Amino acid sequence: MADQANFSDVAMEHMPALYTAALRLTRNPADAEDLVQETFLKAYRAFGSFQEGTNLRAWLYKILTNTFINSYRAAKRRPEKADVEDVEDLYLFRRLGELQGGAAGRSAEDEVFDRFTDDEVKAAIESLPEAFRIAVLLADVEGFSYKEIAEITEVPIGTVMSRIHRGRKALQKALLDFAVARGLVGSADTGR
Repeated sequence: MADQANFSDVAMEHMPALYTAALRLTRNPADAEDLVQETFLKAYRAFGSFQEGTNLRAWLYKILTNTFINSYRAAKRRPEKADVEDVEDLYLFRRLGELQGGAAGRSAEDEVFDRFTDDEVKAAIESLPEAFRIAVLLADVEGFSYKEIAEITEVPIGTVMSRIHRGRKALQKALLDFAVARGLVGSADTGR
């Protein structure tokens, strides 16, 4: 059992990453701040039940995800505010950044991805159903394993794998639709 007196020493280092994840989930800085604050309050209250030596980061993400699922679904009914500035570290962007360094030998697909804007990628991610979006963000952005995501979201590992696979496929389709709409690839190239 963990000592609450040590909570801030061990948990606060995770706050920036939790805020970034909360921002991706809520899509709004004020809501992200509220979500992180509620997460840390719940974590502090439950810290006595945390088993030292286990994955604190995953435990905090589980609280964050459950708090989001339980508290912020109602926010979907309110008009959304579009303000997601923090998408630069998404897996796709990191991947594109790596590819830009080695322009020689780049595929046509890589060249197409260079032409996507942040807003298009953001819209593609936001178009994913909530369960898929959470799974893809936890896997591809936060780097959690399937097992950790299963623990965080409290669903079987097979469901996690399915959600990630289906979420990535949906994301790929959405980005392909953007590419076709912008004339970056022809519809004949997509097999449609």
